[in-house]
Amino acid sequence: MRSRRKKILLPVLLFGVLFLTACPNRTDIAKVNADPGRYRNKEVLIAGRVTESYGVPLLGGAYELDDGTGKIWVISRNGAPSRGTEVGAKGKVQSGVTFGARSFGTVLIESERRSR
Repeated sequence: MRSRRKKILLPVLLFGVLFLTACPNRTDIAKVNADPGRYRNKEVLIAGRVTESYGVPLLGGAYELDDGTGKIWVISRNGAPSRGTEVGAKGKVQSGVTFGARSFGTVLIESERRSR
């Protein structure tokens, strides 16, 4: 009976550890804005409310995310969520990005998004 539990418990624990280590921890937007070089080209997870939103046909979209500590623009290939939407976004931080006809300072290039 014990060996059967061990056979089941070990794979479950290993999966849990691998799953948790693969997910980046949520980062405050203020920390990214305060030291963008530290986060440049690194994958981060941020979450907040969409305050501005712009879609560009064939290019995707851009939206500004506010988590209460600061705001950051997020560039997306999959359009932009509407204003007021609670969003969690994962992606890489970059600086000096031009999207459409607008230039942005520090942005998150979105690789994944979840809305509430």
